[in-house]
Amino acid sequence: MVPGQLIFVSGGVRSGKSTYAESLVRQANAKRNVYIASGVARDQEMAERIGRHQQDRAQDGWWTIEQPRQLSEALPLIHENDAILWDCVTTWLANELYEEFEEGSLCADTPGCMEQKWQELKNTIDALREQALTIVIVSNELLDEPLVDPAYQQWLGTIHQWLASRADQAFEMDNGLAIRRK
Repeated sequence: MVPGQLIFVSGGVRSGKSTYAESLVRQANAKRNVYIASGVARDQEMAERIGRHQQDRAQDGWWTIEQPRQLSEALPLIHENDAILWDCVTTWLANELYEEFEEGSLCADTPGCMEQKWQELKNTIDALREQALTIVIVSNELLDEPLVDPAYQQWLGTIHQWLASRADQAFEMDNGLAIRRK
């Protein structure tokens, strides 16, 4: 089987990434549009935002998988020739790096933890490509921001470079405009 098309969409906060990514998935004309969401409702505002997004997607015929961590757990839920939108890498990375925050045992502080998660992510994306017609992956471009957490920015840069190298197409969103980079 020919691997599904991989499209990477990055850009700043509120740049139109998700809306553009949704349009790319719709253009795939798949039997089923799948939205893999990485957000976690850590406060009331985020819970309301997630609820609105779920309602909007349901009305538009999307099948949603809430998968804030361990993306590989979504694999059994994917059907052959689905069109997938994963939104977003930056949220997933924060969830993975800082899991167990309350318990004081961060993956970010555990040697080899993030390397294992990174390998699993690459394997999962490759496996998704074997099943899906199209995969659109969204991520925030934070590497131009002031340095807040070097580990987070280093991992994000590594992931972005890998995604861009593997992608059939890559777009950067700026003020609602898609700039094709690949």
